[in-house]
Amino acid sequence: MATTALHEFSWERMIAAVEAVRERASRAAAALKQAGIPYTVVDGNAVPTIDALVRMKLTAFRLKDRVHLLDMLEVGLIDESWARRFPTELAERLQELIGSRDREA
Repeated sequence: MATTALHEFSWERMIAAVEAVRERASRAAAALKQAGIPYTVVDGNAVPTIDALVRMKLTAFRLKDRVHLLDMLEVGLIDESWARRFPTELAERLQELIGSRDREA
């Protein structure tokens, strides 16, 4: 059986790692604020509010964005009523995803 060597525990390294994450979150929040993107702090991380996030995902519409949108549909964060919030092109993209999900079910 293989064994794994554990490194000596270091409070200093742990504290430094937590501080690094906190600093990155602070920079992300500042960047979102400067760009005029509304954001929410979730679990200590700054993320765009759901409307802005969905608009961003529909605009980019890369495979990973479509997967994220499908996940949001699956868990009920968004639904077909969201299409009214966006311009025609983005609304059509959302309807396309909803339709593809319905065809798979």
